[in-house]
Amino acid sequence: MLREAVLTQLGYIPNDALKRQLEKIESNTKGYEKIRKHIMDLHEHLKVDGSYVALSNTNDFFKIKVEAPSPELEAEAHAKVEHFCEKFKVKVNRLENKNTYYIVGFEH
Repeated sequence: MLREAVLTQLGYIPNDALKRQLEKIESNTKGYEKIRKHIMDLHEHLKVDGSYVALSNTNDFFKIKVEAPSPELEAEAHAKVEHFCEKFKVKVNRLENKNTYYIVGFEH
């Protein structure tokens, strides 16, 4: 999948700076090729809960941001992240006391 397509699917307008940022994230995400499609699928599944996958501005990782408008949808979004991690063997780091995760990579 081309970087432009990934950026577009995540809701960005591709430009050189975003492509370079995505390239850093790809190289920093262990096993990225194995989980790339699943990250995009997770983004689509989270959108119905008001949540999303994005490029982190502070770390060279994808971040998962849970911004659901209700406690029920928030719980559903967290369950989707947990399911994603278990099913595709993806390691994430959750920020303490926040609804933000960083996708670290594929766990063998």
